[in-house]
Amino acid sequence: MSRLFSVARPVLHAFSPETAHDLTIATLKSGLLKPDAIARDVRLHVNCMGLDFPNPLGLAAGFDKNAEVPDDMLGLGFGFVEIGSVTPRPQQGNDKPRLFRLPEDAAVINRMGFNNHGHARVFGRLADRGDRGGIVGVNLGANKDSDDRIADYALGAAAFNKLASYITVNISSPNTPGLRALQSKGELEILIGRVRDALDGAADEDGRRAPLALKIAPDLVEDELEDIAAVCLKMKVDALIVSNTTISRPPLRSKHKQEAGGLSGAPLFRLSTIQLARMHSMTGGKLALIGAGGIASAEDAWQKLRAGASLLQLYSALVYHGPQLIADILQGLIHRLDEHGFSGLHEVTGSGCEEWLKGGPSRN
Repeated sequence: MSRLFSVARPVLHAFSPETAHDLTIATLKSGLLKPDAIARDVRLHVNCMGLDFPNPLGLAAGFDKNAEVPDDMLGLGFGFVEIGSVTPRPQQGNDKPRLFRLPEDAAVINRMGFNNHGHARVFGRLADRGDRGGIVGVNLGANKDSDDRIADYALGAAAFNKLASYITVNISSPNTPGLRALQSKGELEILIGRVRDALDGAADEDGRRAPLALKIAPDLVEDELEDIAAVCLKMKVDALIVSNTTISRPPLRSKHKQEAGGLSGAPLFRLSTIQLARMHSMTGGKLALIGAGGIASAEDAWQKLRAGASLLQLYSALVYHGPQLIADILQGLIHRLDEHGFSGLHEVTGSGCEEWLKGGPSRN
C-alpha cells in the first residue's frame, strides 16, 4: 500500500484538492485499495464512552462527509471512523476553491462550509451497513441558513441515535458564520440540554442512547475552556474532541497561507496539544478526551496520549503520508508500550500533562 501511494500521490496532487478527494473516495468504493498488515495488540484496546475500541486511532470527520466509505476506512486499520459533518438539509457549502494544500507546511486550509447530502441520504447509507459492526460516529452540523441552529443539532441527535456508535456536536467549525458562538457557556448549556432531551426521547424508541461528544476549537482562551469543562462535567457529556481547525496563522511558507478558513495539519499540533492538556487538567481526568490536530506520526500520537487523550483522530496527514500512516502509527504505539513497560494505553493517558501545560517536549 505504501508503494501504491508513492506512485499515486503525484498523480492525485496534480488535481485540485477536492477532485483528488473525490478520486480517493471512488477508489475506496472500488475495493482496489488493500491494507498492509495491521498491527493488533490487546494493549491498544480502549474502553471509552462505554464503547470498546480495538485501537485508539480514529478517522476525523471531514473525510467521509456522507458516509460513503466508513467500512473501507475501518478496513484500513482505523479503530473508529467519524462521518460528517451532516446537516438536516443538504447544502452545497461555500464557493470553490475552498480547499488548499500547503505542502511546504504539511498543512491544509479549508473553508468547505458543511457541504453534505443531508440527514436523510446519510441515514440511508448508514442503515445499509446492517450489522457490519465497527465503531462509526456521526458528526452533526447546522445548516448555514437555519433559524434555530440548536434545533438542527437536536434533530440530528434524534435522527441518528439508533445508528450512530456515538454522536458528535460540532460547534467549532470556523466556516459557518456565528457557529462558534455556541461554545459560550450560556449557549452551550442550552445546546447540550436540548440535544440530551432529543437523545433521551429517541432512546425510549430505540432502546439505547448514543454517547455524546462535543468538538471544540483550539482558539479558546483559558476562561472559555474552563466554562466548557464545567458545563461538560455538569451535564455529563461523554467525551470532548480537542480540537477542530484553527483560525490562527503561525508562521507558514506556502503561497496559500493567507487563505481564509481553518488550518489543519502539522502547524496545529502544538496549539491543539497544549489545549488538550489544559482540558485534561481542568476536568481532573474525569472527562474522556479525543486528541485531534496535527497527528502525523507515532510520536505525535504518543504525545497526544501523554497530554491527556484516551482516543485520537487524524485526517490531514493522510493527504501527505497516505493510508500506510495508520499501520505505522499503531506499530509505533506498540513499540513505545514495549519500551516504557506499560500494560496498556490507559497508563499513558495524561502521564505527560504537566509537561504539556508548560509547552511540551522540545521537537527537533
